[in-house]
Order: sequence, then structure tokens, then C-alpha cells
Amino acid sequence: MRRILVAAVATVVILTAGSSFGFSAKGQDCSKCHALKKDEAANILKEIIPSVRVGGIRISPVKSLWEVDVESNGKKGIIYIDFSKRFVFSGSLIDVKEKKNVTQDRYEDINRVDVAKIPVKDALLLGSAAAKKKVIVFTDPDCPFCAKLHSELKKVVAERKDIAFLIKMFPLPIHKDAFDKAKAIVCEKSLRMLEDAFEKKAIPKPKCKTDIVDQNIELAKKHGFNGTPVLIMPNGRVVAGYRDAAAIKEMVDRK
Repeated sequence: MRRILVAAVATVVILTAGSSFGFSAKGQDCSKCHALKKDEAANILKEIIPSVRVGGIRISPVKSLWEVDVESNGKKGIIYIDFSKRFVFSGSLIDVKEKKNVTQDRYEDINRVDVAKIPVKDALLLGSAAAKKKVIVFTDPDCPFCAKLHSELKKVVAERKDIAFLIKMFPLPIHKDAFDKAKAIVCEKSLRMLEDAFEKKAIPKPKCKTDIVDQNIELAKKHGFNGTPVLIMPNGRVVAGYRDAAAIKEMVDRK
């Protein structure tokens, strides 16, 4: 979505440190200000994204910009429109003081998934089944970043008994042996076998017939997951890529 939007934007306003834009402490709800209506925002953006649909509109953390939730071809994203309604900005707003990607936080918020609709009967359990907070993880047995993340997940469950991880196999086509390894792991429902794969140990051939891995791949495609690892937090936020244990705990505890 980000590539599509960036490529489509004809005029970009660039925000730099020390600019005349002031920062507010918190984005203000623009639902009652009537300064920029949804149909007006859609008309502005259709010049560059013909299929755009506009969701919520609010004043961004940077004054003089509206933050607009958009959807195009089934993908959701964030675009900023300035108060003159002439300039459009597609990209990330970074809060330097807080060391936080404001746009990414909002992107994750509007792209939450319904955790209840993610089947986890096939998932490998890392941590206690009694843990109140469960994170769903899509992983690939041949993905180096997945292996690195797995080490951090083990640190989390060692430190927090209230957090557990439900790990689903999502082999990527770029890893030619990953599908059979994932299927073998599902057949045995073996966390140890997954960890052996991460350690580059030999994995036996699948010992059962199952379409669970195929179902996981289709589910991942449906939600727009095109890489690994992917974490789905208890609140439905989707986080792609490696994170360390401290970051994972912070995201799990976020409302």
C-alpha cells in the first residue's frame, strides 16, 4: 500500500526538524470540526488514487495537517492533507523526542484483525496454556529473522508467565524446503522440531496428510501478510518483522 500511495502522489510536502509546523501533544478528533469532510478528501485524493475510499479524518499530531485513513484495492493506509487542501503527504511521521513512528502506530491501529477468526488448533504453544495474553505468530522454519525472533519469544515467556505464543506455520515460496518442513512440524505438532529447523538441523519428511499449511498460506494472503515473521497481538494489532523481547512485551501490554 505504501509503495502504491507514494508512487501515486504528485505533490509532496516534506516536514523537517525546525519547520514552522507546531506539534500538539495528541492528535485531535476532527469528527466535529467539518473542516475536511470525507467526500471532499476523497475528491482531492482521487486525482492521484482513483480507487480511494476515505475512512476516518482527524487532525494529525503535526498541526496544519489532517490525518486521513484511506483504502485502495482492499489495502488500508494513511495519507496526510494540509489545511490548504493543496498538498498531500504520503510517508511516515516520526516523533523524534519519543522515538516513535506515529504513522506506523496508526497504520497498525486501522489494520487490526479479529483474533477470534484466526484458527489456532494447529498452532504450536510456546509458554503456558493458562497465560491470559496470547500472541499469534506466523513463522517460516527457514526464515533467519523468524529464528532470531523465536529466541526473543523464549525470553518473553521466561520473564512473563501471563504471555504465551501460538505459532502457525507460514512457509514462504522463496524457501524451497520450507513447505515440507512446515508440514512435518504440523504433523508432529512439535515445537522442538521447529527449533531444530531454526538451528539448521535436518527435519524428517512429513508423516501425515494435512492441508493445514495450505490453509495458513491462504489465511496469510487474505490478511495481506507477504513476509515472515508476523505477530498478531491480543488486541488485533499486526506487527511485521523482528522485535526484541522488550518491544514485544510493550506491544502486548498496549491497549
